[in-house]
Amino acid sequence: MVVINKNGKKLSIILVLVLCLASFVGCSKEKVEKNPSDSHKIKETIVFADPGWDTTSYFNDIARFIIENGYGYKTDTKNGSDAILFSALRSGDIDLHMEIWKHGYEPYKEAAKIGDVIEVGIIHSDAVQGYYVPTFVIKGDPERGIKPMAPDLKSVKDLAKYSSLFQDIEDKNKGRIYSSPVGWLADEITHAKVEAYGLDKTFNVFNPGSQSALEISLSKACEQGKPWVGYYWEPTWIAGKYDLTLLEDETYSEDVYKEGKCAYPNEDVIIVGHKSFSKKAPEIYEFLKKFQLSGALVSKALAYMQDNKASSDDTAVKFLKENEDMWIQWVPQDVAEKVKAAIK
Repeated sequence: MVVINKNGKKLSIILVLVLCLASFVGCSKEKVEKNPSDSHKIKETIVFADPGWDTTSYFNDIARFIIENGYGYKTDTKNGSDAILFSALRSGDIDLHMEIWKHGYEPYKEAAKIGDVIEVGIIHSDAVQGYYVPTFVIKGDPERGIKPMAPDLKSVKDLAKYSSLFQDIEDKNKGRIYSSPVGWLADEITHAKVEAYGLDKTFNVFNPGSQSALEISLSKACEQGKPWVGYYWEPTWIAGKYDLTLLEDETYSEDVYKEGKCAYPNEDVIIVGHKSFSKKAPEIYEFLKKFQLSGALVSKALAYMQDNKASSDDTAVKFLKENEDMWIQWVPQDVAEKVKAAIK
């Protein structure tokens, strides 16, 4: 109804304005009601750290395939040294680092303590390290015609009796224990351990120039059936391909660890995120909390990559094809169906 009086013209204008305002409010309300569902369609890119390790690339590619195909997020990786990448993680330029050794990586301890980063999940809790020998050194290998070389060798301390077996080719009066590359904490522990156990009297510590040099020396010894002893760890492609034995040591104790008087600690390999990650991508955070493998499975995957010159993304798809019963437990059913449809 329109009421007309001497100010009829003004009333009409006011009425039009009121009706327009009501219409605008109604439209705005409708948009607000729709926005919550629309906002889910806009998903930020999730950025992964890639320090160039085969294990990290493998973990990244499993997670990225599921995230992209199952959840609809875009992903990216940033390459660089681990120190640079971890700094970028702390600042928020990177969202996730899929492989941090929880107890052995000092920068993580510091960053977690002040709240720059968060632990998202544990990929596996059976990362081990210490002094290894090829198993044929102790047990022999009848198929290859190799007889036991040190049948009584069980512990690191037992090495004192076998210096001549592990002869240093540059100093034939002593044995050789391979250490990690210089700069690793493991190298400091190796030198401390050799001295603490009195092995420095009969052994030299040899530092390879790189991780690859260490692996070449160990794999060559395994292939040729020759004795080798030194620092190594699992999971790795060598542990997946060859039979290795971890020598026993004194029970780990934080109090004497850096003095070299006990075993290396077993490690939790964890997924670490920037402090804001659980809010940035809560559904991905929930997925990665359940992302869990085993050290043995990872070693086999790495050995497959090595033997077949396979890429980490191809190996990730192979995992998804062969271990559906495992990974479908990490995600909701609708996500699992999308991932299965994307696997070729």
